[in-house]
Amino acid sequence: MPDALENLKQLDGIFSPSGIGKTTSVVFTLQNRVGNLANALKIFQDNHINVVHIESRKSRSSDTEAEIYVELETDNIRLQELIKRLKKQVAGISYNDIPVPPSPATAARVPATAEALANAPWFPQKMADLDKAANRVLMYGSELDADHPGFKDKVYRQRRTIFADIAMAYKNGQPIPRVDYTREEINTWGVVFRELNKLYPSHACREYLRNLPLLIDHCGYRDDNIPQLQDVSDFLKERTGFQLRPVAGYLSSRDFLAGLAFRVFHCTQYIRHSSDPFYTPEPDCCHELLGHMPLLADPSFAQFSQELGLASLGASDEEVQKLATCYFFTVEFGLCKQDGHLRAYGAGLLSSIGELSHALTDKARKIPFEPTRTCKQECLITTFQDVYFFTESFEEAKERMRQFACTIKRPFAVRYNPYTQTVDVLNNTRCIAYAVSDLRGDLCIVSDALRRLQQLEFQKEDEEREMDPSTPR
Repeated sequence: MPDALENLKQLDGIFSPSGIGKTTSVVFTLQNRVGNLANALKIFQDNHINVVHIESRKSRSSDTEAEIYVELETDNIRLQELIKRLKKQVAGISYNDIPVPPSPATAARVPATAEALANAPWFPQKMADLDKAANRVLMYGSELDADHPGFKDKVYRQRRTIFADIAMAYKNGQPIPRVDYTREEINTWGVVFRELNKLYPSHACREYLRNLPLLIDHCGYRDDNIPQLQDVSDFLKERTGFQLRPVAGYLSSRDFLAGLAFRVFHCTQYIRHSSDPFYTPEPDCCHELLGHMPLLADPSFAQFSQELGLASLGASDEEVQKLATCYFFTVEFGLCKQDGHLRAYGAGLLSSIGELSHALTDKARKIPFEPTRTCKQECLITTFQDVYFFTESFEEAKERMRQFACTIKRPFAVRYNPYTQTVDVLNNTRCIAYAVSDLRGDLCIVSDALRRLQQLEFQKEDEEREMDPSTPR
């Protein structure tokens, strides 16, 4: 298939570095047969469509199929004609993450599990695939809303453009560029850092308090220094396997959660405007570094975050929205009881002086966390939340979310393969057999460890009986 792809670059007019119209992504599935890819791409040429990027990968649903990812520039009329013609030839197709039902002629050739995968919204299956979604930000650079504190500040907008350019140019596997923050930016960070640290001992959960000192020791968390993302990423990688990736602004819920599936956290590098250090209408490095990082350094919480990400892959827009809303009211604004008192574990609270203080007062409305109810609650961005959800323990919050994630409707299951850093789709017996084999190996290791511990306990008991014959058996 790669050789055929190279040969097709000879087709005049199909590959072009630029063109008119909007950029659209198309993913289609083909049988691995000579000429199939050439015939499919001939349709692009016949419709005078500019292809700006193309790649192929082995299909997860069948050994005899390949998935072709294409980025193109075209108008809606040509796009619809392209989809219409492609449907007659390929096994499955989607564009802009929207699945297109196969034509009757091709549907009969696609097994049920493969059809379900082909009709699901596109999702990354290897870590490098995150490059395709990381730049689909909803707001970035100098494109600030009129009510943004930095809207009229030309210098601030220029700085935001610099940060956006860094994120847009970043590719998977590269070191995150280091930033020379200005004195004004460092002062803004310092104000937030000092004020929040006054509240943490009485407001933050114990998991947060356990990990923040480690970030101070290893990543340069100080009031006179903004930590570099690469340093924090290296620390998290050693602690929990998570790593950071710079992003220019808001991502869609689907794209953000997909990153978590690979233990990748999309992290902003810019900082809020200095005119109001205690408010930001969007995530910034104060929110990311002070709110999220201490809990991503907790192994159990990191595992929980990845499970939420995996649950989102291939799910419908409606299901992803439910997951995202529950994520918002737990990972961002969640409360839990510890030692008889409510404590914050949500990053949105732990990075906001005003809302962290407010959420733990009697003025704030607080109700038990129940995912089926929480997923219907409105998420507020520019004001305090109308309601906060709490659980009896930190572990209960994670377990309730795990149970809710299992209810997500999806015709296939997925698992993360840490050795290859890929997502395996478990939709046939061969894939499941591989997964069981991995589990069997892990269980053997755990079983051997338990056996050795038991032997040590028996040995200790024998030694105690030798020293004191009256010791009961």
